[in-house]
Amino acid sequence: MASNQFRQIPGVDKLLAEQGMHSLKGMLPHDSLVQIVRDYLDGLRASITGGASCPTIKQMIAAILLEAESLSSLNLTGVINASGVILHTNMGRAPLSDDAMSAIQAAARGYSNLEFSLDTGKRSTRYGHVEKLICRLTGAEAAHVVNNNASAVMLALSALAKRKEVIVSRGQAVEIGGKFRVPDVMKQSGAKLKEVGTTNRTYISDYEEAVSEKTAALLRVHRSNFMTVGFTHDVQLAEMVELASSRGITLIDDLGSGCLIDASQYGLTYEPTVQDSVGAGADVICFSGDKLLGGPQAGIIVGKKVLIDKLKNHPLSRAIRIDKLCLAGLAATLVHYLKGEAAQKIPLWCMISTPLSDLETRATKWANVLGENTTIIDGVSTIGAGSIPGSTLPTKLLAVKPDSKQRLTTMVHLLRTRAPHIIGRIEKDTLLLDPRTVLPGEDDLIVSALQSVR
Repeated sequence: MASNQFRQIPGVDKLLAEQGMHSLKGMLPHDSLVQIVRDYLDGLRASITGGASCPTIKQMIAAILLEAESLSSLNLTGVINASGVILHTNMGRAPLSDDAMSAIQAAARGYSNLEFSLDTGKRSTRYGHVEKLICRLTGAEAAHVVNNNASAVMLALSALAKRKEVIVSRGQAVEIGGKFRVPDVMKQSGAKLKEVGTTNRTYISDYEEAVSEKTAALLRVHRSNFMTVGFTHDVQLAEMVELASSRGITLIDDLGSGCLIDASQYGLTYEPTVQDSVGAGADVICFSGDKLLGGPQAGIIVGKKVLIDKLKNHPLSRAIRIDKLCLAGLAATLVHYLKGEAAQKIPLWCMISTPLSDLETRATKWANVLGENTTIIDGVSTIGAGSIPGSTLPTKLLAVKPDSKQRLTTMVHLLRTRAPHIIGRIEKDTLLLDPRTVLPGEDDLIVSALQSVR
């Protein structure tokens, strides 16, 4: 039976000569098209061996066209985030400010002084473009930047605690997303994990009893992506700093989200800031650039100069260094904080600080144009990306309720797959769109897209 199926598979040249394949000729070079067809036919033979039936020539052509179009077009594209999740990891986390995007474009357009001193005409370090800014904003002695926070933590552990013990509370041996876990990062760094306390309760005495001649550091991991409530007890950072100092070991604070301003002023739960950790005396502090900082992906490390210098000179630092585009965007984002304009210029903080009345006005305008089957309802926006868990912001939602579940499914699919790609959320057979996470200038696109799919 399978042999009959194999006989139906055409040769490469014959398939390329089919009428339906003519549209591919201007899309990719001939050699590339030949390879696509060969790869497809190889896969087809494998599937038939596994018991599948041979598709028709028309079906083959459709599959090959789809693959060619996918390869020759940009798959990474913009979307309109109407989900109400401000830092949506799957959608790229923090959108950048106009100044940050301009800085990235300037760095990408041509050459730059990335590692070149315009004053001396000699080689310099790329980190000088942001280190002074970071230190001025946080009060730290020194700073270093790598490509993300997991790398920052791994570098700190590798440089300061390789083959030595690092003590961490069991309640802080967390998974940070994508199945990346703190114990696994520690293992890769070469440090030896030593857990103390219990999942819900850890005391300073647990750390005191665990410190030995093999201990290099205490590690505090801020639980930025979940909460523990009820019968709990956590050790304060100041207590850990005092213990580390008295025993001559290092205190590493994995702060995670990297907040630089008081989030409680906008109605959110207070999130420990980098300045809090520096003020408490933590030796090394690691945090993200693309979460509550509101910049591009980066791992930022601040702390005591003697320790930060060790990190800068470690071989791993080169392997995980930040690239020029992210560095340019990060510098521009930090300048917003220095100028006191974060809430006016950084999209993350613009969204967080938007008054509820403004959100209602926008949602109402959408509803007035769309009319039938749309209402404005109360809802909540979330921060996302494992930042300030359990804390939400009140919002006004555009609720679109089609006359059937099938119609809702079709509408959501069309909004997601057609440009501009619009992502909302579904609750109780209703499509909900949150204006808080829709950027300025996208309102008309939302309305036009909804009109076209209803």
